[in-house]
Amino acid sequence: MNDVAAQANVSLKTVSRVVNGDAGVVEETRLRVLDAIARLGFRRNDSARQLRTGRTAEIGLLVEDVADPFYSTVTRAVEQVAAGHDCLLFTSSCDDDPVHERKLALTLCSRRVDGLLIVTAAPDHAYLASELAAGLPVVFVDRPPVNLDADAVLADNVGGARSGIRHLIAGGHRRIGFLGDDPDVFTAQQRLLGYRQEMAAHGLPVDESWIAAGEPAPGRLRHNVERLRVELDRLLGGPAGVTALFTGNNRITTQVLREFGRREDSDRGAPHRPALVGFDDFEFADLVTPGVTVVAQDPAGLGRTAATLLFERLAGLAGPARRVVLPTRLVVRGSGEQPPPD
Repeated sequence: MNDVAAQANVSLKTVSRVVNGDAGVVEETRLRVLDAIARLGFRRNDSARQLRTGRTAEIGLLVEDVADPFYSTVTRAVEQVAAGHDCLLFTSSCDDDPVHERKLALTLCSRRVDGLLIVTAAPDHAYLASELAAGLPVVFVDRPPVNLDADAVLADNVGGARSGIRHLIAGGHRRIGFLGDDPDVFTAQQRLLGYRQEMAAHGLPVDESWIAAGEPAPGRLRHNVERLRVELDRLLGGPAGVTALFTGNNRITTQVLREFGRREDSDRGAPHRPALVGFDDFEFADLVTPGVTVVAQDPAGLGRTAATLLFERLAGLAGPARRVVLPTRLVVRGSGEQPPPD
């Protein structure tokens, strides 16, 4: 900045005011300073600025898997909000590993990010209590915190699952199977709860053999193709097999579709395909035949709302923790409208 001041023949304070966009600098002087900055290749030292302001203009985001289209959409929405506040976003995947999540979160805290957004895997978030008490705003996305009083933005998992099951019941199905994720995961618990509630609301008993839940990592249903095949054989086999399936997330849905295709291409012929409704929309769901009926969340809305809450806290908003629940919507494409067999 001293070099710029000398080159532009102005004071150091004037350079600082131009760099920080302060009002009150004569336009001719401002342009002279900007010209000197361009010729000298000056870049503001944000580390020094942090010492002065106490802000890094950086936030952190931890998701389950940044390669997953759902979480990449969440990330993009957060990034757009952050850019609107001239803030950088650091994103990392915790792979649904509580130990890895804690390590990454505390590493970001040690680097003094201004705020933190987390799609959590940990069963207990008390490890962030001291950071929260020190003034670090934390917002949880998709899954709520446990043992920590912090903001959270969630989807209506129970209501969404109920709408999918209601749709299958309206189509004549009474034996409806549920293929879900790790039962320790909040979203999986809520979607299974919605399944049970809607079946009960229609006076339909649930045979526990109709439910297949994933195992804790690393043996989860979505990663274990062989186990998925065994579960499908069990759910669909025999005269009392289910006539419809509700799948708990987009990855399980796509695995089920691959298994349907494999079976139809095999020498066993093409067995009757059950009706299918999946939780989460996904790319190409409308291009397969039949198109896949889904309960669609709003991942961009989750990310945008969570980031907005975070920046409201950074702007000084106080008060109790907030929980925002976003609605889901049923998207009808054909797979969920397959009638039960005669």
